[in-house]
Amino acid sequence: MNTAPVAQHTGPAAVRDTAARRTGWFRLPVTRVDRLTADTVAITLDVPEALAETFAHRPGQHVVVRHRRPGGELRRSYSVCPPPDDPAALRVVVQRNSPDGFGTYALSALARGDRLEVSPPGGHFGLPDIAGGHHVLVAGGCGITPLAPMAGAALRADPDCRVSLVHAVRTAQDALLSDELAVLKDAFVDRFTVLYVLSRERRESELFSGRIDPPKLLRLLALLDVAPGPATSFALCGPYGLIETVRTTLTAWGAPEDAVRSELFSAAGAPPGPAPAAVDNRQSRVTSVLGGRTSVVTMQPQDDVILDAVLRHRPEVPYACRDGVCGSCRAKVVSGAVTLGRQHALDAADLAAGYTLACRARPRTDDLTLDFDA
Repeated sequence: MNTAPVAQHTGPAAVRDTAARRTGWFRLPVTRVDRLTADTVAITLDVPEALAETFAHRPGQHVVVRHRRPGGELRRSYSVCPPPDDPAALRVVVQRNSPDGFGTYALSALARGDRLEVSPPGGHFGLPDIAGGHHVLVAGGCGITPLAPMAGAALRADPDCRVSLVHAVRTAQDALLSDELAVLKDAFVDRFTVLYVLSRERRESELFSGRIDPPKLLRLLALLDVAPGPATSFALCGPYGLIETVRTTLTAWGAPEDAVRSELFSAAGAPPGPAPAAVDNRQSRVTSVLGGRTSVVTMQPQDDVILDAVLRHRPEVPYACRDGVCGSCRAKVVSGAVTLGRQHALDAADLAAGYTLACRARPRTDDLTLDFDA
């Protein structure tokens, strides 16, 4: 599981970022590499003053790291996760997932002074602006990385709000950022509550041991004095199984669907869904707008999806996972139509607004225009 979002969002449009997308790659120096667990490090990057606006971020956003290695490059998206005492810092948390992945390099070789190729922050995950509201956050494992800064920002910005966080992890040693959350708890002792549920470690209370299922979630909500209503919002981040369990339980319990926002960290366990759009050898003319520039390319028979074609002329086009989960290649269909395969990054509002994912879509018309800046 990457310590990175794969973006499945639902929730109020008020938290959506309407600014034009910032694109490109920037080689930023590493200022700190802090070991958090045996398999996880926090990497802090220096942002020069000239790039301060480019890398300004809000809680819930992520960056894509491009790692060049023999045999090709890796792209991984990671939530921006600054420490509580420096919310403007550009820091990501990276976990080792495979022997040849970026996480292994980060844990074994990355050092202060090295440089990483990083994209500007993007993404639409975040908390709605509810004055005096109750924000309820549920994290699974590394899903804590976007939720921790979201909690801190809400507590600092609204002196009347409450934040309740449930973190589901395997053992106490796996609870990322627990020290920082403890500091946040001390600063907002009357308004911030953190509960840990350990799936592979027994605790005195059965409520805090084992996996979170619907009955346990409802008991946790009662303990936190959570009630569905217009002043309560929910933000979920973690693996597919946990997110779907929590989401379906919340809606059955009475939480409005648009009050529940979520971001997946892994599509593992998700139903396979429809395959990518079938190749029909349509040689459509694709016009793409990116970074204020317009390019035109023709789909070729070897192009499985739109992203393949656009990359030939615009190698800077944003993407990371190529599986419809991170949302980095999100673009708006300005004219023409597409067929979209299985994806986890766009919600109903995104689709209704005309957005698609270049890595999972094929043209359905002879002429197509996509705006990656929208």
